[in-house]
Order: sequence, then structure tokens, then C-alpha cells
Amino acid sequence: MKHARRSFLLHSAGVLSALALSGTASAADPVAESDPTAQALGYKADGSKVDKTKFARYTPDQKCGNCALYQGAAGSASGPCPMFGGKLVSANGWCNAYSKKA
Repeated sequence: MKHARRSFLLHSAGVLSALALSGTASAADPVAESDPTAQALGYKADGSKVDKTKFARYTPDQKCGNCALYQGAAGSASGPCPMFGGKLVSANGWCNAYSKKA
């Protein structure tokens, strides 16, 4: 009985660490504009290419880099965004979830 419990605990630890490492690796991936979430939110890596007829609330001063959701360091070229599962967005990008940083 002790052997089975020990084996279960070791396997569980291995699976959990593999899941944690795989989640970290995918978080460093940039968001593709073809991603279904990106398409639904109108994400563009270059904010100047936003379809202004479809997303009328867009203004040129709105960029991922000054959005409240942007988690990148100030001045960085890209950073994680929770709207895209922590994947990287361009600091010069834009999506319809934009919310001005206070």
C-alpha cells in the first residue's frame, strides 16, 4: 500500500511540473492576428491598421502599451496581456478591449 501511494505522489508531482513548464512556454508566444480571440477583439500588432469602420471607438493615441490590461514593462516592445491568455502583444498594437491606464 505504501508503495502505491509513493508512486502516485511522484507521478503527480511530475505531471504538475510538466503542466507548469508548458504553460510558461506558451505565455511567451506572441499573439497572432489570425488567432480567433484576436480576430474577435480586432487585435492588430500595428494599431494604425485597425479597421476604423468596424471599430469606431479606436483613436490613434490608444495603444496596448498605455492600456490598463498591458502587463509589459514601460518602454518594452511587447508584453503579456490577460485578454489573450498572457500571450505577448505589441506595445504599438490595439484591440477592442482597450482601457486607458489610469
